[in-house]
Amino acid sequence: MANLRKAVCALAASTLVLTACGGPSAGDSDHRPVVLTTFTVLADIASNVAGDKLRVESITKPGAEIHGYEPTPDDIKKAAKADLILDNGLNLEAWFARFVKESDAPHKVVSEGVQPIAIGEDAYQGKPNPHAWMSPTNVGIYVDNMVKAFSELSSGDAAVFTANGDAYKAKLKGVRDEMTGALSGLPENERALVSCEGAFSYLARDAGLTERYIWAVNAEQQATPQQITRAIEFVKQNKVPAVFCESTVSDAPMRQVVSATGAAFGGVLYVDSLSGPEGPVPTYLDLIRHDSKTIVAGLTGAKP
Repeated sequence: MANLRKAVCALAASTLVLTACGGPSAGDSDHRPVVLTTFTVLADIASNVAGDKLRVESITKPGAEIHGYEPTPDDIKKAAKADLILDNGLNLEAWFARFVKESDAPHKVVSEGVQPIAIGEDAYQGKPNPHAWMSPTNVGIYVDNMVKAFSELSSGDAAVFTANGDAYKAKLKGVRDEMTGALSGLPENERALVSCEGAFSYLARDAGLTERYIWAVNAEQQATPQQITRAIEFVKQNKVPAVFCESTVSDAPMRQVVSATGAAFGGVLYVDSLSGPEGPVPTYLDLIRHDSKTIVAGLTGAKP
């Protein structure tokens, strides 16, 4: 922890962002253990498991694109104060690795135990797709990992964490069952989820859909003509009724697919971040319900 506190102080000397190098401020009356997560989706899931027993914070803010996130001096300060750090793993948060390494706080990778799906192409071919939280089934594993980590952090509250986790997993199962049931009558060729980024491998596996995308990982930023052409050919060949795009990227490439195929633009899907409290997906359950209903409506022609 000493090395991390030195880093905080050094940054404070060169910027005006940080004003103190110690622990919580004198006016901070919340003495609960601090659980730090790398992005808002994990923070929301963790908050449901923790209840009011732990203080859960996220490094990234609502709406942030997490693949290429650049940490700030304030992020280092948060890491120095954490009692437990949670990250997704599966190579998602390489930008946060140095903070975890230098912190004395226990560290838990919440995707531990998930069966990874490999990225199928481009520079990331063969590496695990990091978007495991897009499967309600996988998030049940995340919850179990959080229950264990929280119980080790605050053993007197273990029964509370277990009960909260069980209740949350029941809600996850409800979302998954509703989605798979609504899609069960689709013809085989129309059981396809076509999106801008390859972020839905795990959700597609849950729902029995074939996944196609324009690019594999958001970090590539640009869609090539070859990638767009490939998506157009797949949609035409399979008569896919609707295609989708994520909230954190431009939908312009997918609009080209729509124009060339006559498929409907099924709507915006959320993946990497929650919205603010007044937005469409302020919680993870809101996010996965929104995406499930949008996909079902697009592919079946039903109203969302």
